[in-house]
Amino acid sequence: MPINIPNDLPAARIFEEENIFFMSERRAHSQDIRPLRILLLNLMPKKIETETQLLRLISNTPIQVDVELLQTASHTSKNTPSEHLLKFYKTFEDVREQRFDGMIITGAPVENLPFKEVDYWEELCEIMRWSRTHVYSTYHICWGAQAGLHFHYGIGKYPLRQKMFGVFEHRNLSPRHMLMRGFDEVFWAPHSRHTEVRREEIAACPDLEILSESDEAGVYIAASRDGRQIFVTGHSEYDRMTLAGEYRRDRERGLPIELPRHYFPGDDPGATPIFCWRSHASLLYSNWLNYFVYQRTPYDLSQLEREGDMQG
Repeated sequence: MPINIPNDLPAARIFEEENIFFMSERRAHSQDIRPLRILLLNLMPKKIETETQLLRLISNTPIQVDVELLQTASHTSKNTPSEHLLKFYKTFEDVREQRFDGMIITGAPVENLPFKEVDYWEELCEIMRWSRTHVYSTYHICWGAQAGLHFHYGIGKYPLRQKMFGVFEHRNLSPRHMLMRGFDEVFWAPHSRHTEVRREEIAACPDLEILSESDEAGVYIAASRDGRQIFVTGHSEYDRMTLAGEYRRDRERGLPIELPRHYFPGDDPGATPIFCWRSHASLLYSNWLNYFVYQRTPYDLSQLEREGDMQG
């Protein structure tokens, strides 16, 4: 079954061109099943690009999914047309009384700021606190993973001497874990960040387990032992040319930026990168949706509050 999105969302036109199956709202509502409800908190500046990348991955499962797009009210986006935000995005006050099977919290280009200096930090903390009783499983990406690890478990965020930028080799540390089911022993995934979390802090937390890491990029995937919190420090959702776009943007701005590592063939920025992480990304999201959302979430979402209270 496909993802359910509005017909006039920009992603719909892209998915038609890519022959990706999606379902219109009208057709989805005529089916006598309960689709998964996924809340996407989009903190990235280019929201249309990010929502398209993530919706593409969410659609690659046999499960019907209804997606609600969420933005913070305490931050004004400068890189997404206001008409798009008004038409397709809600704020926390709009969804506060609702419950969701899953939530995705994206990264954000604010990793050099202390958490408390991010203008929407208090609002994000309120959303993450609310998610304990109103969302079954939350998937955190890059800075969103750092923010979630800090909020839920007190894990620190540390500056890197050089930006972690490129596509890196990772090891599957827990092949029997359901999130890692079907993964190769070694796989590739992109990173783009100026800060890191440290393995020793995560390993010292009894409620967390490290599922994948890289010799170059460090911890990649960690999860709470109950599967309610998933943390991914990279960007498996990135398209083939996303890192190239970031590299050229920073070069044009005169910022100190090195070539993304293991990305351009022969380190030639004019060469087309090999899209070597696409199957990993699809498997990661389908495993999360299947094993940690669809298979576990209560059919009656009102039960979430009681389970969240037990989670503490």
